[in-house]
Amino acid sequence: MSELLRALRERLGDAGLLVGGDLAAYETDWRKRYPGRALAVARPASTQEVAAVMALCHAHRVAVVPQGGNTGLVGGSTPDDTGQQLVLSLSRMKRVRSVDVANASLTAEAGCVLADVQAAAANAGLLFPLSLAAEGSCTLGGNLATNAGGTQVLRYGNARELCLGLEVVTASGEVWQGLSGLRKDNTGYDLRDLFIGSEGTLGVITAATMKLFPLPRERLTALATCESLAGAVALLALARERASDALTGFEVMNRTSLALVARELPQLPQPLPAAPWTVLLELSDAESAAHARAILEGLLEAAADAGAMHDAVVAQNLQQSAAFWHLRESIPLAQAQAGLNIKHDISLPVSALPGFVADMDAALEHYLPGIQVVDFGHLGDGNLHYNVQAPVGVAPAAFLAAHEGPINAMVYDAVQQRGGSISAEHGIGRLKREELAVRKDPTALALMRAIKRALDPLGILNPGRVI
Repeated sequence: MSELLRALRERLGDAGLLVGGDLAAYETDWRKRYPGRALAVARPASTQEVAAVMALCHAHRVAVVPQGGNTGLVGGSTPDDTGQQLVLSLSRMKRVRSVDVANASLTAEAGCVLADVQAAAANAGLLFPLSLAAEGSCTLGGNLATNAGGTQVLRYGNARELCLGLEVVTASGEVWQGLSGLRKDNTGYDLRDLFIGSEGTLGVITAATMKLFPLPRERLTALATCESLAGAVALLALARERASDALTGFEVMNRTSLALVARELPQLPQPLPAAPWTVLLELSDAESAAHARAILEGLLEAAADAGAMHDAVVAQNLQQSAAFWHLRESIPLAQAQAGLNIKHDISLPVSALPGFVADMDAALEHYLPGIQVVDFGHLGDGNLHYNVQAPVGVAPAAFLAAHEGPINAMVYDAVQQRGGSISAEHGIGRLKREELAVRKDPTALALMRAIKRALDPLGILNPGRVI
């Protein structure tokens, strides 16, 4: 290994290679479930340096763990505890290379923080709509490697749908230059879609060209309460009917999730009385503020008349709108402060969600009375974060150790029976690798393994993740 480290130091310089010392920021995942020990941390500053790192590791048969902002939730971007895996951090590759206003596209490097990509688009008078709670620290490369979703998938799609082209370094250190602003290109297999969502197991994304959109003239945000998830689904149907493409966000939060925020983050205001379900919806209008407000007010009035909602409040300014979103985005932080929990990132047809939640809530209460279900997420695209916490008075770590397996089986069985997915936007990583092995269609698994062997025959790219 010393020969490899000497060669890496020679190629990257002292700033580009960290060996020894405190590497905890690179070795421990955000949830602190998968602490590891790295051989070293390579921090290349260019695509050519990434290619050099991969070529050297390929020659020495050393495993490489690509890492962006290290905000993932499934243990996909930290090394194992052997001390033999190299972390490849893209954090120094953070340039926005170009903004093409006429083509409504932007090209940025993989280490560019998502909020900076959004800002670069806004500075050009355009919108980059991918938006996540971790947007101040997650990176574009990580977003693409996990095919991130976020809060505006309903209108704009997930990371895959926003991407026009990629630049990728292969396992052996070759560079695929696929940075294209084209909307149409039928010249063979779509390699772009192969690497998006592959979680660093097929290649290292170093840059991407992304779609941009017109900035909306007006954004209006509202909170509404519903007596049931079925009521929230009815409200969603009304919103789609009345607002059409102006509906850009539709989030739900159950009573337990907001009670948890009130307990862990009491400084955050909650403008509506507690209810079984609270909806956060947002309209983005291209015409005018008056037009957007008329649509929203008509929607809320119709929903109240139909019994789909009970109470509602509309943000009166950008500060209030940001506070509504902050309330929703603080649920994961509140959970982290409360202790370890069992996370599920599931998707189902929207029509199947009320029945799933009712049946699963009842089954879990029967399994362990007092269990707490923290249920929130992106109802507009059928994605719920159906998380389970220990009953009051039960130590979170002990609860996780004793009940994660049985509860996962209950939840995933019910999701699978209803035609859903066990991973909507977080990926597979290490957390769900064994579940994928038994729940994915066998033919699909065989094809995935064949692709992995073809692109990474030595198995050095993020081994032990996904498959």
